[in-house]
Amino acid sequence: MDGFATIGQRDSRDGLGSGQQSDRDLRLDACRGIALWFIFLDHVPNNVGSWLTLRHYGFSDTTELFMFVSGITCALAYRKVQACDGWRAVICHTIRRGFEIYVAFLALTVACVVMVYLLGGGGFADETNTRVLFEHPGPALARAVILQYRPVNTDVLPTFVIFHLLFAPLLWLLLNVPRLALAASFLLYALVQLFGWNLPQWPRNEWYFNPFAWQFLVVLGAGWEIADRKKLRPWLMSRAMTGCAVLYLLFAFAVALSWSFKPLEAAIPQALAKFMYPIDKSNLDPLRLLHFLAIAVLVAKFVPRDWKGLTTPILRSAVRCGENSLEIYCAGVLLALAAHALLVRVSADIAMQVAVSAGGVLALIAIATVLTRLKVESGSEPRLF
Repeated sequence: MDGFATIGQRDSRDGLGSGQQSDRDLRLDACRGIALWFIFLDHVPNNVGSWLTLRHYGFSDTTELFMFVSGITCALAYRKVQACDGWRAVICHTIRRGFEIYVAFLALTVACVVMVYLLGGGGFADETNTRVLFEHPGPALARAVILQYRPVNTDVLPTFVIFHLLFAPLLWLLLNVPRLALAASFLLYALVQLFGWNLPQWPRNEWYFNPFAWQFLVVLGAGWEIADRKKLRPWLMSRAMTGCAVLYLLFAFAVALSWSFKPLEAAIPQALAKFMYPIDKSNLDPLRLLHFLAIAVLVAKFVPRDWKGLTTPILRSAVRCGENSLEIYCAGVLLALAAHALLVRVSADIAMQVAVSAGGVLALIAIATVLTRLKVESGSEPRLF
């Protein structure tokens, strides 16, 4: 799902230049932009640049951020659409944008196959899960059309398609029976943890991002936007909650470092390790969920909406990427494949890893800057992913 419908809009005459803006929360765009950089770095195998991302320092990564922020932005955007134009407009907007994500997924699938073909196939076909398409193009493309087949690193898009198409009824429930909606969402998440419900994927396995589990973060994000924050904020921002969040993040930090540094592994009690592992990403393991929520509590407490850091060049670049999330995500997948090819075919030393990491992020910023400028000149509004 995404927040593709517009949420306020900065003055279309200046883009990011003058800093004039309406009610668009730049923290959302900045978080999403940074997440897109991290996703690119994580998608490049054996890349030292991935040590800049979240996955080495805790249980969660940027996927949780995407899902939660998508819930916020969708609720904010489509609540305004509903207030102005009614529920029919909300349904039309969500279906249209869901279809756009669907088309982007199919285009990205074809682009990945073309890139692997140009790279000579071989090991790249196996690593990107495209060999089956080369060997059985008809069935693979048919399965891609119904979202049952996808190349590596494109998995999140089918999940977003489904979430977005279902957002209109979710919004109705949150506006009319919010407690029931949140309880039902949590119950479905809990049942997934108990019974492992998922959707089938072709030719084997299940959806990597299980929509039955990940929906809970989207609903939490939407619920946070719709809820009465005057009642929730004092409790969430309390010293006790902040202390619990900090302690849990420190615990997760120690455990995550033990995965990469063997001497630290002995410091984790075997009984605790047996209880915790494996920390399943596909079904949004509760440890991952709690880790992200701890981060969210601290960000909400210490990063205000009018934080001046959002006007710095780095975060302004992140905002641009966040405004063009769908396009930048797709570009990042292809750039990660190109970066991996360079590391395999040219050199995999540290200097090259740093070069492809920095070059890829700069390329994403350049693409986002061009896209934002084109949207400003055409008068269209920036969207969210």
